[in-house]
Amino acid sequence: MSFHSTFYQRASSFFKAYPSASKLLLLSSFSGGAGGLLVFSDYNPLKSILASDATLSDGQPIKKKKVVVLGNGWSGYSFLSYLKNPNLDVQVVSPRNFFLFTPLLPSVTNGTVEARSIVEPIRGLMRKKGFEYKEAECVKIDASNKKIHCRSKAGTTEFDMDYDILVIAVGAKPNTFNTPGVEEHAHFLKETEDALKIRKSVINCFERASLPNLTEEERKKILHFVVVGGGPTGVEFSAELHDFLVDDVAKIYPKVQEFTRITLLEAGDHILNMFDKRIIAFAEEKFQRDGINLKTGSMVVGVTADEISTKERETGKLVTETYGMVVWSAGIGLRPFIRDFMQEIGQGQRRVLATDEWLRVEGCDSVYALGDTATINQRKVMEDIAAIFSKADKGNTGTLNKKEFNAVVKDICQRYPQVELYLKKKQLKNIAHLLKSANGEDTEINIENFKKALTEVDSQMKNLPPTAQVAAQQGKYLAKCFNRMDKCEKKPEGPLRFRGEGRHRFQPFRYTHFGSFAPLGGEQAAAELPGDRVSMGHSTQWLWYSVYASKLVSWRTRMLVISDWGRRFVFGRDSSSI
Repeated sequence: MSFHSTFYQRASSFFKAYPSASKLLLLSSFSGGAGGLLVFSDYNPLKSILASDATLSDGQPIKKKKVVVLGNGWSGYSFLSYLKNPNLDVQVVSPRNFFLFTPLLPSVTNGTVEARSIVEPIRGLMRKKGFEYKEAECVKIDASNKKIHCRSKAGTTEFDMDYDILVIAVGAKPNTFNTPGVEEHAHFLKETEDALKIRKSVINCFERASLPNLTEEERKKILHFVVVGGGPTGVEFSAELHDFLVDDVAKIYPKVQEFTRITLLEAGDHILNMFDKRIIAFAEEKFQRDGINLKTGSMVVGVTADEISTKERETGKLVTETYGMVVWSAGIGLRPFIRDFMQEIGQGQRRVLATDEWLRVEGCDSVYALGDTATINQRKVMEDIAAIFSKADKGNTGTLNKKEFNAVVKDICQRYPQVELYLKKKQLKNIAHLLKSANGEDTEINIENFKKALTEVDSQMKNLPPTAQVAAQQGKYLAKCFNRMDKCEKKPEGPLRFRGEGRHRFQPFRYTHFGSFAPLGGEQAAAELPGDRVSMGHSTQWLWYSVYASKLVSWRTRMLVISDWGRRFVFGRDSSSI
């Protein structure tokens, strides 16, 4: 065998064993020379040696599965960060070449944090992992031919890409609920560009209100800031804006401070309705003390260039107010090409893309969906109760003894998360306690008692919230599945053993809630912590600082954000309009 063949095989083995190696140092000597020539090659060995057109030692080409990832938000970036299967050819398509730490976007709107501090360029991760990135957006998914149609960010170039596996992680867009005038006149808060536009608009409002020859009514109109949506984004932005008015505007624009108003509109009965009742009460009371005009039960029905109209739910009365700036954070919706894709695969009647517990898109082969763009379509226990019972009943006796029952308990809890939620609510340790309470004694169980015990379980089913925490966990889970894909190739792809032969090669996705924060301004925050604990006040704000700093994806962004926080404490917020 030639020297080059031997070297190539050994190099291939080395980089398969150590895929994190990113540089190659070659040392060769000239014949007759006393020394050697040191050559440093700045290329990615994974891309070169493990490329799809590389060959094995017997001359056969390596066939690598082509994985196309759409989006690099929370779910996409998490998936790419944990993915380390060298037998996958990974291609990333996204219109932005950076990862955005979205929880700190409200802090960008008032100058507390700079936009550049919360973004991490994607090219560094691509180079490290040996992945390819294309700055473009997907405009159509052709699932039948396993192709996607893409358009460059500038819109000047279009191209097609084929795939073996498609991972959809494009997130969602703001949902205007077809309210007239919202698209034309309201600000959104989903991207860095949105935060910077809001920041510029806020400063411009104060500059306009500071001009001479304006009446008090005109100044009140210009400095009326309206926030639509009482969810975490709307509440945090309102709190950040209030802090800017209290801490900085009084010094920078002392003559117009008295004309400023903040109105928070929420169609429901309360703000932060996904949080604990104690946090809701604390937040509403604090906003009232701060002078933020909180209007619940008010649904926006129209927005013009200088007026916003709402309908009061209780009285049906229409109310119109003038404003200087409107920020819309009332919900999220599907991107247009996702809606078209859902029509193609028979999900056109759904509000969001549906996946199974393994994040596979239902009705479509080799397509996965993560994050805000999809929801897990959980199976109901009562739909499968007969299959579960018959599979566990090995002797076809019509009853389950203790051994047969214990054999199926673990599978039930894995396949149906609502069972575990129900047990926690009833303060029961396992299903055995549930069944015992149903039939009154510890004897063999028939199917009727089985049904009776589990009849209320499905009522505990809840869709996962569209949060960064959920998306990041889904990305990590799917990456770990893909990393084990080759080892588990021969194992069954089917469901758990009580619904088919053998166990699924991967456990279904299970979300673990680590808590939620709601910054409320004035260096105070509220938090839901694991174990049904609630924390509120100044100490919680410092916990928020530490947790968010730790969750930033690189030391670069951590240092930038921490320095921004320090600069704000010492010098105040930046009031420039750039």
